[in-house]
Amino acid sequence: MMTFKKKTTVVLSLLAAMTAGSVLAAPPALPKDGSWGSGAGDANFDTMMQSGFQSKGIATTERLKQDPTQKLCSNPTTIYSAKNTALREKLQGENEASIKYPSNGNWLGNWKNGEKIAQSGKGLTWSDKAGEANGGNCYNCHQITKEELAYGTIGPSLYNYGKLRGNSEETIRYTWGKIFNAKATNICSLMPRAGAMGVLNEDQIRDLMALLLDPESPVNK
Repeated sequence: MMTFKKKTTVVLSLLAAMTAGSVLAAPPALPKDGSWGSGAGDANFDTMMQSGFQSKGIATTERLKQDPTQKLCSNPTTIYSAKNTALREKLQGENEASIKYPSNGNWLGNWKNGEKIAQSGKGLTWSDKAGEANGGNCYNCHQITKEELAYGTIGPSLYNYGKLRGNSEETIRYTWGKIFNAKATNICSLMPRAGAMGVLNEDQIRDLMALLLDPESPVNK
């Protein structure tokens, strides 16, 4: 069966092609019943994906390749099936092992810098340059301060995060791990693997930690 993600990706690939002014030559027809089988169907889908996207700048078609975690979580019929129990445990263990804790032992940075990172959605597009600092885009999914008028609700509110949870070693390590790789605790979490995928560097994660845990941060006021 064609998953919701695949259906969405097909639409996005067509829109991307039209936006770029390109035309797909005789795109393969989608099954009328909405199904997407194996073999030739999957090959046609891959062909459509490759023809609908083009590498430009740092945004290359390599991003279309899913790692094992993404493949598992893209199909809702197999995510929680009993036959995939061992695979889920294996992949979650690999994601947990990817977490790199502070190299200098300092967990908290500057919450003011953390606020800027949380507000910014900059980075990773074709017009950005490799090595430039990315934003965290945290407000896209979370409420963080009570003053913020616009924020997403995909993730839970983080307002009073530190005030409610305290600053125990367990809380600090958990928070760092969640930012670095959320799939370490929830294999199919929708939260980006900010540290593991190189979206944010160690200093940026440290500043976001301060935003969430520093008593002087507006998060905890």
